[in-house]
Amino acid sequence: MPETQLSKQEQEQTLIEHITDLRKAIIRSVVFFAACFIIILVSINKVIPILTAENDLVMLGPLDVVRFYTGIAGSLSLGFSAPFIGYQMWKFVRPALSNQESKTAISFIPSIFISFVAGIAFGFFVIFPTVYGFLMNIGTNNFDMMITAKEYFSFMLMTSIPLGFLFEVPLVLMFLTAIGVITPKKLGEARKYGYIFMAIVSALITPPDIISQVIVLGPLIGLYELGVVLSKVIYKRKLRAENNKKAS
Repeated sequence: MPETQLSKQEQEQTLIEHITDLRKAIIRSVVFFAACFIIILVSINKVIPILTAENDLVMLGPLDVVRFYTGIAGSLSLGFSAPFIGYQMWKFVRPALSNQESKTAISFIPSIFISFVAGIAFGFFVIFPTVYGFLMNIGTNNFDMMITAKEYFSFMLMTSIPLGFLFEVPLVLMFLTAIGVITPKKLGEARKYGYIFMAIVSALITPPDIISQVIVLGPLIGLYELGVVLSKVIYKRKLRAENNKKAS
C-alpha cells in the first residue's frame, strides 16, 4: 500500500477518533447538566425563598411560573455544571497540549469555579441588595411598586453574573502569563486602562450614587492588582524554570 494512501487513512482515523471524543464529551456534559437541572427543579420550593429573600413578587400569567422556575433551574445548573464541562473540554484538547500546558490548564479549573462562585456570592449578597434597595426606595416615593418575578430574577442576574466573570480576572492574568501572552510589565503599563474598564463596569451595575460605586469599584481594582501580583509570581517561576532547564 502506498505511503501517501496510508497517511491519508491515518488522518481519517484520527479525525474519527477526535469526533468520537468530542461526542462523548458533549454527551457527558449534557447528562450532567440535565441531572443538575432535575435536582434543582425538584427542590425549587426550597430554592425560591433563598433567591427572593421574602420580597413580594407577582406573576402576570400562569406560564410565567413555569418560565421562572425553569429559568432559575437552568441558570443554577449551568453554574454547577461549569467545572465538569471545563474538565471535559480539557480532556478533549489534552492530546494537543504539551505536558506543561496540560498541567497548567487542569490546575486552573477548580480555581476558576471557586472565583466564579465567589463573584456571584459578592454580587448576590452585597451588590444586588444595595442596588435593589436603592431603586425601590426611589420608586416608592411616588409609585406603588409591583415587581414581577421575571424582572426581579433578570435584575439579580444582571448584578451578579458579571461579577462572577470579573472575579476571574486574576486567574486569567495568571494563565496568560503562564503561557507567555502577557508579562507583569505590560500589565503595569496597562493599569490605567484596567482601572477605566473597572470604573465603567462599576457604573453600569450600580446606582448613580458615589457610595454604591465605591463599594463595587474598590474590590474590582483590588482584583486587578491581585492579578498583577500573581502574574509577577508566575513570571518569576517561569523564568526560574527556564534557567534551570538551560543549566541542565
